Amino acid sequence: MAESQMRIEQRYPELFVQLDDKQRRAVVQSLAAGWHEGFNSTREDVENITDYARGAIDADEYDRRSDAAAHRAAEVARRAAGVMGAS
Repeated sequence: MAESQMRIEQRYPELFVQLDDKQRRAVVQSLAAGWHEGFNSTREDVENITDYARGAIDADEYDRRSDAAAHRAAEVARRAAGVMGAS
C-alpha cells in the first residue's frame, strides 16, 4: 500500500539540516511534485537535490549525478528482467 504522506524530511533529516527555510521548502516542493506522479525518491536523489539547493554542487554536477543514477537504475532493471546489454 502506498504511503498517504511523503515524509521525506523524516526519512533523511541529516540532509535537510544545512538548508535554510526557503531552500528546504523548495526541495520539499520539488520532491513532492515527483512523489505525486509516482516517483519514490532515494536517499541519493534527496542528497543530490539538497546539495544543489545549498550550493554545494552546480547544475552540471547535479545533471551528471542524476544521469549516472538513472543509468544505474536502468541497468538494475535490465538485469532484473534478464536482459544483458551494453551500458
